[in-house]
Order: sequence, then C-alpha cells, then structure tokens
Amino acid sequence: MKLFLAILLVVSPIWPLGQNPLPGDPFIIVNKTSNELAFVQDEKVQKVYRVATGKTNELTPEGLFTITVKAPNPYYRKKDIPGGDPRNPLGERWIGFNAEDTDGRIYGVHGTNEPWTIGKYISNGCIRMLNEEVKELYGRVPIGTKVLVLRTDKSFEEIAKENGAIED
Repeated sequence: MKLFLAILLVVSPIWPLGQNPLPGDPFIIVNKTSNELAFVQDEKVQKVYRVATGKTNELTPEGLFTITVKAPNPYYRKKDIPGGDPRNPLGERWIGFNAEDTDGRIYGVHGTNEPWTIGKYISNGCIRMLNEEVKELYGRVPIGTKVLVLRTDKSFEEIAKENGAIED
C-alpha cells in the first residue's frame, strides 16, 4: 500500500501543487532589498524590472505565493475609482497573489499612475510597476504562477536555482 501511494504521488498531476516551480515554469521573484522583480521562464531570468514596494519592510509580505487573480484595468475599491480612470492608482493591470491567506485581491503586482514612485519604498504593501511593464508581465504569467517575495543580496539566478526554477 505504501508503495502504491508513493507511485501515485509521483505520477499524479496534482503532485506539483503548492510546491516550488518546476524547471521551465514561469516564476516571479521580487527582491525588496533592490526593489526589483525578475521574470524567470525556460530556466532563464528573462527580464528584470524596477518596482516599488512597501513603505515599511512589514507592509509587503515575504514568502512563496501563487497568482490567483488577474485583471485588466482593475477597479480601485478603496476610493471607488473605476478601471481605466487616470486617477486609479492600480494602473492598467492587476496580478494578485495569495499572501497572508488572502484571495489575490489584497496583495498584488500592479501598474501605477505615479511612475516616479518606481524604485522607492512607498506602497501600502503591493508591488508597483510601470504600466507598460506590468502589461508585458501580465501577458506572460498564467494564474498559478509562483511569486517569491524576499529580501536578499543573492542574484536572481541563485534564488531561481534554490527554488527549482533553474536546474544546475
């Protein structure tokens, strides 16, 4: 029976759920130390973007999360600002992830109507990108993509290897 369960787990299509990305899978790494986001796919860091993160270290949660929601021109509930409105601080795309047991509608990677904030510690917890860049990323990451948020001095390649997105 134990052998059967072991085989079932290894060949099961649900085996990778909740795990780190498999080599080749799309993977996002956010380094709060440098305020940069790396998009990893096909075992290579494809692109690195400058981002803005939380005003304090605690505001942007750290850990391994999963993208659960994607929305073009997201509605800003806090101030009742519709998507596409130039006053909308969420910009043109929302890529929400399940940090702190949320449903992907609280924490996310999103655009901004304040491009001068990129590179700064200024948000209330989300990860801000330039609108053009978040639209590019939005098109490349499916729901289910893993997002790793951390503070480190390691390179994105080292982090990706440690988390299974790049094989040695």
